[in-house]
Amino acid sequence: MNSLNLSKMSPLNDPSFIFGVATSSFQIEGARESRQDTIWDTFCATKGNIADASNGDVACEHVKFWQQDLEMIAELGVDAYRFSIAWARVINQDGSKNKAGLAFYQKLLDKLDELNIKAFITLYHWDLPQHLEDAGGWLNRNTAKAFADYVDIVSKEFGEQVFSYATLNEPWCSAYLGYEVGIHAPGLKGKQHGKQAAHNLLLAHGLAMQVLRKNAPSSKSGVVLNFSPSYAASAKEEDIAAAKLADEHFNQWYLRPLIEGRYPDIIKCMPQEQRPIIEAGDMSIISQPLDFLGINYYSRAVYQSCEQDGFKVCPPQTMNLTDMGWEVYPHGLLKLLTDLNKRYTLPDIYITENGAAIDDKLIDGQVVDIERISYLHSHLNAVEQAMTSGVKIKGYFAWSLMDNFEWAEGYKKRFGIVHVNYQTQQRTLKQSALAYRDMLLARNK
Repeated sequence: MNSLNLSKMSPLNDPSFIFGVATSSFQIEGARESRQDTIWDTFCATKGNIADASNGDVACEHVKFWQQDLEMIAELGVDAYRFSIAWARVINQDGSKNKAGLAFYQKLLDKLDELNIKAFITLYHWDLPQHLEDAGGWLNRNTAKAFADYVDIVSKEFGEQVFSYATLNEPWCSAYLGYEVGIHAPGLKGKQHGKQAAHNLLLAHGLAMQVLRKNAPSSKSGVVLNFSPSYAASAKEEDIAAAKLADEHFNQWYLRPLIEGRYPDIIKCMPQEQRPIIEAGDMSIISQPLDFLGINYYSRAVYQSCEQDGFKVCPPQTMNLTDMGWEVYPHGLLKLLTDLNKRYTLPDIYITENGAAIDDKLIDGQVVDIERISYLHSHLNAVEQAMTSGVKIKGYFAWSLMDNFEWAEGYKKRFGIVHVNYQTQQRTLKQSALAYRDMLLARNK
């Protein structure tokens, strides 16, 4: 498959449906010298943490090449660009504004306005300033208050020029990968940390939502969660129970408090030291009404029963894998969307990340990434089916605009629809970018 096609009758063809591309600050910006240190700078500096011993100091030099990058985005024919603001670039350690950092993002917003592309801003995509980590990071509830102060400055600065503000990106990754199993920054390990970090992140979200309502009432405000729907490895009762338990810990733990103001009932069965400290009023702050829920989906997870933790993840069930070793399973996205829609009263949904790492090769100036095109096609079909069944999905963002720093994998994995030569910073549209562009141009005719 080398093209992406929408039928005339597809709900994705509705002119109000938003198509976009997405990036994040630490992964593409570079220009470390013009911002504070973050937890990812520190994490990268520790031997063994990053697969290729790299860091985000240079990345894609987006701070330098932002103008040509935005023009490239416009050439794709998208409606929106999702990007994140680097907290450490816009706020100084004493809490004052970094005027040069704010000016950089203002230039982005002005150019997007000129190009008639909607700005979807993520306020936190994992790059916590290091000085806040030194004071306890997301284990310290004061970090939630510091986040609200940062959001206040940003939203006063940019206001309703921003179409959509997302408070957090994937708090599960920040809390579980960063504070419980230690494979992401800041690299802490301990079951006593994970749920406390998660609670303080959700509290930060709720406080920030209150700020956004005040400073940018006409902008859409919400949050982005990642989901790996849980499947049982067999029809055995214990495996089914294991998959349900994993789902409660990894998926519902983040969504239920946002929608219903309470954690899953498994909190009552957890050892006391693993439960978060919840102060009076926290849950009502966390459950502020959302304009939208961003959903990031890449693959499913399959679980079997395990005596120690109640569940353990199984290897992929098929050989159809991305370069990350993740199973290509578009039906998981359809099931996720329809299941959540049945379980909760949901706000509008945006698919804020969906894509695949492929072992791309640049040959004769081209990257023929047929596997990525197939991945995007099958997952757009899943979105279409979910919409037909009644799920209120308002947009779709391909991850990622371009190859970039892929966290603990460094530069070894390529998710972009645009190839980046990290030595020359040359950008080359892959076949997937051309297919995405052609689909969008055909839709707009």
